[in-house]
Amino acid sequence: MDLKIKDVAELLNVSETTIRRWLSEGKIPAYRLHHQYRFSRIEIENWMMSCRLKKESENFLPSEEVQIYPAKDQKKNEEQEGKKGMQQFSLYRAVHRGGVFSNLHANSKEAIIRETMEAVSEDLGLDPAVISELLMDREKLMPTALNNGIAVPHTRDFLLKGPTDVIVVVFPKKPIEWGALDDNPVHTLFFLFACDDKRHLHLLAKLAHLSSNDEALELLRSKPSKKDLLDYIKERESQSSAK
Repeated sequence: MDLKIKDVAELLNVSETTIRRWLSEGKIPAYRLHHQYRFSRIEIENWMMSCRLKKESENFLPSEEVQIYPAKDQKKNEEQEGKKGMQQFSLYRAVHRGGVFSNLHANSKEAIIRETMEAVSEDLGLDPAVISELLMDREKLMPTALNNGIAVPHTRDFLLKGPTDVIVVVFPKKPIEWGALDDNPVHTLFFLFACDDKRHLHLLAKLAHLSSNDEALELLRSKPSKKDLLDYIKERESQSSAK
């Protein structure tokens, strides 16, 4: 699906003015269609993955707490507030639906993908062999590792039908090499299965921000239980929406 400037601004939680500035500076991939900018979901996804949300000053993506909804009029403000409400606990809901798995014994990328899919595919209504191949195809296109030991395996296609996105969190017994730019092995995997383009990018952005937060990284390295992880995510999303 082609995305417009407004769509990308909402997904990345920045203003449309910021997106236009990034376009003028050549910082974000886009193309022209009928004299208007359009964005490819896969290109924006790859761009977000490659940015890795580093803390240096040249980082393109802002804090997820940035507020971007000036009320030009009451109706528009209400619409934006509605969107924010729907997105507020999206990460919490997705992880709650997908679950948390600790100490899986596989010690390679392909093996951990296959082991995880064997564990969750029936609940997702997917064939474990097929979904494993699709996940590996995405890895061959570009590794899904962020910095700091986090990876977000996902497919290029949307496989789930219905209103609920799913994130399966996996803590391998030992960190696994994943092709990260910082060369760190992966200690936490967020298998992301969204229902459409916008929700996929929205959740990917939230996970990327999580991977750059020291407090979150400390928690993830401790391999928290599902309850402890969900409590942390819920509190984080609550604080984000309150700012």
